[in-house]
Formats: sequence, C-alpha cells, structure tokens
Amino acid sequence: MAMPIRSPKDFWAGLLYAGFGSAAILLARDYGWGSSSRMGPGYFPTVLGSLLLLIGVASFVRAFVARGEPIGGIAWKGLILVTAGTLLFGFLLRPAGLVPALVALILVSAAASVKFRFDWKAMGLMLVLVAFCALVFVKGLGLPVQLLGSWFRA
Repeated sequence: MAMPIRSPKDFWAGLLYAGFGSAAILLARDYGWGSSSRMGPGYFPTVLGSLLLLIGVASFVRAFVARGEPIGGIAWKGLILVTAGTLLFGFLLRPAGLVPALVALILVSAAASVKFRFDWKAMGLMLVLVAFCALVFVKGLGLPVQLLGSWFRA
C-alpha cells in the first residue's frame, strides 16, 4: 500500500537536498580526504554533502508524516533578482574588486524581498557585512582577491 504524500513542499525539498548532497559526495570521492586538523580537498564537500543528504532524508520522511502546505507559485521576482545578484558578483569580482561586488550582490539580492527598504539601518548592516567579509576572506583566510579592482586604480 502506497503512503500518501502529506506535504508536497517537504517531499520536493527533500529530493532536492538529497540530490545535491549525493552529487557533492560523488564528485568529491576522488579527492583526498585528509583529517579534521588538516583537511584535504575532498573533506569539506563530503561533509557538506553528507549534511545536505541527511537534511534531505529528514525532509523526505517528514513529507509522509506531517501535514504541510501545497506548493505555491514560483516567486519569479526573487528568483531572477537573486540569480542576477549572484551573476553580477561573479562578473564584478575581478575588475571591480570584492567590496563593490559584495555591495552589488547585497543590493540586488535584497531587492528580491517585499520587506526590503533602503534606509540607514539597511545601509549600516550592508557596510558591516562587507567589512566582515573583507576581513574574513581577504585578511583572515588570505584569499587572493583585491578589495578594489582595476576599475578603481588611477
């Protein structure tokens, strides 16, 4: 006897998470694992893929146990703006640098929310986030990324 799907959102989210998690594990299997103190290139994708797979399985099981909402319409505005923000970040990172690319990513992605208002609090939080990312990724982790790219050099 087939069990009815009680929560379509959980069902499809579970399949999506499990699929991405399984793909990450499969793609990372040929990389060196390393250890927790000296991670190899396959460590992070395998751990992250395993977590995604576990979340996917939990969500998939929940779809048959708990009652949930049906799947609604696609939020096209959010989908387009978040994708555009991510692509814009990728295109701007080298020529403009990390700081302008992050500002563009944050502003375009934030515009996807119906609750977003560009006021002094949002501007302050954006500046804190940009400074935090610059400190962590460039200074802390030593990523070879310019804070300001060639577009801003004389």
